[in-house]
Amino acid sequence: MSFTPQELKSIMSSGLLSFPVTDFDAEGNFNREGYIKRLEWLGPYGASALFAAGGTGEFFSLTPEEYPEIIKTAVDVCRGTVPIIAGAGGPTRQTIAYAQAAEKAGAHGILLMPHYLTEASQEGLYNHVKAICDSVDFGVIIYNRAQAKYKPDTLARLADACPNLVGFKDGVGDIEAMVSVFQKMGDRFSYLGGLPTAEVYAAAYKALGTPVYSSAVFNFIPKTAMKFYEAVRDDDQKTQHQLLKDFFMPYLDIRNKKQGYAVSIVKAGAQIVGHGAGPVRPPLSDLSAAESQELAALIEKLGPQ
Repeated sequence: MSFTPQELKSIMSSGLLSFPVTDFDAEGNFNREGYIKRLEWLGPYGASALFAAGGTGEFFSLTPEEYPEIIKTAVDVCRGTVPIIAGAGGPTRQTIAYAQAAEKAGAHGILLMPHYLTEASQEGLYNHVKAICDSVDFGVIIYNRAQAKYKPDTLARLADACPNLVGFKDGVGDIEAMVSVFQKMGDRFSYLGGLPTAEVYAAAYKALGTPVYSSAVFNFIPKTAMKFYEAVRDDDQKTQHQLLKDFFMPYLDIRNKKQGYAVSIVKAGAQIVGHGAGPVRPPLSDLSAAESQELAALIEKLGPQ
C-alpha cells in the first residue's frame, strides 16, 4: 500500500515515531534475518511510522549496495501494519539515487538528512531539496540539522515549488528558529521533534506546536517509550517527571560520555534486552562493558518491556 504525500503528512501529524537500528553481524555486515526479527518485535507496540536506515539506523555507514535491501526488507516485513520512511542524504545526486531506490522498494517517503560535509547557502539548500523532491513522487520530510539549517523564507519557497515536501523535523533545538518556522509555515507541514533522546525535549516542543517526535529508546524499551509519549500527549507531568528522573536523565549521563554514543547506547540497550543488533560500524564506537552495566541497571528498574 502506498500513500500520497498528503496522506503521509497526516500519518506524521500524530503518534510516536522511531528509528530501528540496523542489524549487523560480528563482521559488520548487514544481518537481514536479525533485522526482520527486530521489525517483527517492534511492530505491535504502536509506532505511527518507522524510519528505516535513519540516523539511529546508521545510514551514514551504509553502502549504496546495502541500502535498497534494507529498505525493501523493512517494507516487506511491515507491509500493511507500519508505514516505512527511508533515510536519505549526502550529495544531491547521491541522495536522488537513494530516494529513487527507496521509492522503488516501496517506502512511503524519505527523511531528507543533511548533505555531506560542506556548508551551503540558503539558495544552495533550496536547489538541493528541490532537485530531490522533483526526482520522486512520494512525500519528503526535511531534517533540519547540522549544516542543513533552513530559514523560514527558504522553506516557504520550497513549499510553493514542491507539493510533495510535507514535513519538517528539527534536530537543532533553537527555540526561536523553530517558532519562526512554525509561524511562517503553519499547517503546510507536519512537524517532528528530532533531537537526540527527544523525550527530554518533548513537552517543550509540544508547547511550540510540535507534539510528535521520534524515539530512539523505542528500540529497547518500547513499552516505556510509549508510556512517556502518552504522558506528553495527555499532559501527565507527574509521569513525565518520574521517568525523566528515574531513566532519561541518568541515561543522558551515559550517552554524553563520548561523541556518537547517541547511536551506540541504543544498540547497547537492544543487546541488554535480548534483541542485539551487533556492533556499530566505525567511525562510531561501542559502549564499554562498565557503561553497558550502568545502562542495564537503569533498564532493569523499568520492569518488563
